[in-house]
Amino acid sequence: MALCMQRDSVLNRLMDCGKYVRYTPEQVEALERVYAECPKPSSSRRQQLIRDCPILSNIEQKQIKVWFQNRRCREKQRKEASRLQTVNRKLSAMNKLLMEENDRLQKQVSQLVYDNGYMKQQIHTASATTTDNSCESVVVSGQNQQQNPKTQHPQWDANNPAGLFAIAQETLAAFLSKATGTAVNWVQMIGMKPGPDSIGIVAVSSNCSGVAARACGLVSLEPAKVAEILKDRPSWYRDCRCLNVVNVFPTGNGGTIELMYMQTYAPTTLAAARDFWTLRYTTTLEDGSLVICERSLTSSTGGPTGPSASNFVRAEMLPSGYLIRSCEGGGSIIHIVDHIDLDVWSVPEVLRPLYESSKFLAQKLTTAALRHVKQIAQESSGEVHYGGGRQPAVLRTFSQRLCKGFNDAVNGFVDDGWSPIGNDGVEDVTIAINSSPNKFFGSHYNTSMLPTFGGGVLCAKASMLLQNVPPALLVRFLREHRSEWADYGVDAYSAACLKASPYAVPCARPSGFPSSQVILPLAHTIEHEEFLEVVRIEGNAFPPDDVALACDMYLLQLCSGVDENAIGACAQLVFAPIDESFADDALLLPSGFRIIPLDPKTDVPASTRTLDLASALDTGSGNARAAGETDPNNYNLRSVLTIAFQFTFENHVRDNVAVMARQYVRNVVRSVQRVAMAIAPSRLNTELGSKSLTGPPEALTLARWICRSYRLHTCTELFRVESTSGDAILKQLWHHSDAILCCSVKTNASPVFTFANQAGLDMLETTLVALQDIMLDKVLDESGRKLLCIEFSKIMQQGFAYLPGGICVSSMNRPVSYEQAIACKVLDDNDSNHCLAFVFMNWSFV
Repeated sequence: MALCMQRDSVLNRLMDCGKYVRYTPEQVEALERVYAECPKPSSSRRQQLIRDCPILSNIEQKQIKVWFQNRRCREKQRKEASRLQTVNRKLSAMNKLLMEENDRLQKQVSQLVYDNGYMKQQIHTASATTTDNSCESVVVSGQNQQQNPKTQHPQWDANNPAGLFAIAQETLAAFLSKATGTAVNWVQMIGMKPGPDSIGIVAVSSNCSGVAARACGLVSLEPAKVAEILKDRPSWYRDCRCLNVVNVFPTGNGGTIELMYMQTYAPTTLAAARDFWTLRYTTTLEDGSLVICERSLTSSTGGPTGPSASNFVRAEMLPSGYLIRSCEGGGSIIHIVDHIDLDVWSVPEVLRPLYESSKFLAQKLTTAALRHVKQIAQESSGEVHYGGGRQPAVLRTFSQRLCKGFNDAVNGFVDDGWSPIGNDGVEDVTIAINSSPNKFFGSHYNTSMLPTFGGGVLCAKASMLLQNVPPALLVRFLREHRSEWADYGVDAYSAACLKASPYAVPCARPSGFPSSQVILPLAHTIEHEEFLEVVRIEGNAFPPDDVALACDMYLLQLCSGVDENAIGACAQLVFAPIDESFADDALLLPSGFRIIPLDPKTDVPASTRTLDLASALDTGSGNARAAGETDPNNYNLRSVLTIAFQFTFENHVRDNVAVMARQYVRNVVRSVQRVAMAIAPSRLNTELGSKSLTGPPEALTLARWICRSYRLHTCTELFRVESTSGDAILKQLWHHSDAILCCSVKTNASPVFTFANQAGLDMLETTLVALQDIMLDKVLDESGRKLLCIEFSKIMQQGFAYLPGGICVSSMNRPVSYEQAIACKVLDDNDSNHCLAFVFMNWSFV
């Protein structure tokens, strides 16, 4: 009896604490309404709830607080369970994809083992034969050619679908053998690791005709939607100028055959654009998978003859396409194959690596398609949120318009209204004008702008070859340090085209770029390989009476390829002036830079200098190494830089604008050359990174002298020497965190820098090649120069001196702060003065 009373007392206390409160459906409904508005109500809000809802009057405020806590916990658990289910579906689909990929690789290995055995047998048979059967072999080979003639398809008429259906079936079989079979030897691209959140599995071809790339991935869209997106190629393929469906034929199995003509842009000014005449076949397989396959129609494949266009080179698309399969639980698995022949022999030799690169094809076409589908899938599911109140589709349109406008400027097609004008005797910069009103169609500036405008658009463009300059690093520098290459006055003139009365005369100023820029992000792709942003250029550095320059300017800017770890990535910086309204149909005249890496070649000596591409075309690759001299560790990255700037003009000042544009592009080229030399990795850095290479004898000796002199004068070690060998000392000195610079000691001349470690080169923003052009008095500020003059006698007598922290200037006029500097006299083996060494500690850019 006592136990029962004690249990009842405990239950009563628990109920008093609110742990066993049962709510009626009406009470739950009232609480749910409040939770939908405010998941975490305050104490006053809970009291107000009890007063407003009589059905909750018998529940204490503490109990309601507990209900909301439990409700938030259940919501959190539900979201976590949903997320885990989504991840589980992705992992299951990825596991299925990897198993299929493993099966395909096993088939490829079996095929290679069979081919290897067959070749061994043939070699053994050939070596065992001692008699000369050359005549007989010729006869036999001729018989084989007669017995196995090359298949020639009849020239089917465009109105005869039967013949086109036969070509479509052959295309389908060839495509599937590449997508899931071993028809092409695929090699997975470095850095493309499969996973539930990765772009997918990306591979490129090895030793096949043309260039080919393959990608597999998962998307959370149904197959029909994926097919619709992929078939709209101009929406995601930035190099697609136009895609016209000439004819459509239905097939008996429910599919469709389309005859299509596509034109693509040339990536640089030094090569012709390409066009394709293709057959596209859309059908459904027996397992329900959707297939969209495509190939060119040529004399060997048969089919009708397609249209032709001047200034285009006809390229061939070998069987390619998309295999789209549905996943359990929703979503799709996509297999993409692109296989094309770009007629590499029609381009200059220096550009052929670009047209022979499967990696470039994978980046520009194959992964671009997969990324676009993934981007739309994430936008549809609400995973991507952009600021500024813009819809994702509108922002994508801005990116497409920027790329298309820049491509139009680079290519300058005659049918778009472009026509070249004469040069000034030097062909480094090409000038073209476009006076067609179609250039401005689709813009709300038409009616107000064209009557006053009465002119057109002028484009100044140039191409050059960069040596040993990482494209991602250069584009990132150009984006972040616009003042190093841009002219504020020219930007103001470009922005004037957005006004009702554009300026008649360019207002380029010798003052350069005195103002600052603020980058405002708008959108980015899922893997952050592309950024869309607004750049505000502040004009407060000019007097208010200079209306043209004193106001702020805005640029819509697209930046891509800034990831240095991306393989074969094209880096690009494209921008166009916009006004404050930033309307969806705003006029855009894009200008910018495009840097395309060429596959490293061992037949061109490494250099840190920027070369003019025209000279490279004339000289060719005549510096080939002898056999056995190729060094795989030698850093020899080449890339093609294309620059294009567009300006508006009025007819009566067209020649003045042309002179301004030509000179401005030349100035930009010189600035880019200077920047490229400053950020190019030095040869010494590359050589020290290889264990098989050592530095030059002079550098080894100098490193030993610096360490010995520093220890002798300061009675401390510059760094802990891990090895007594000269090569080890040089490597430690080279990778030291403090900036170490050596300069000459001359009585009748200004000290000139002769050596710097990597930190010193980074601080001065230069290279070992350009270091000797920098003088010490140009680096130190006025107070630093005065202090050095005061301490110079002490340095020569005592051997060293401590210099307080201060400011120095890099070769690109950027201020650099340092906490302390040590000036030390370097002695040679005969204890004679060799040079001065400066150690700048804890330096950083201001």
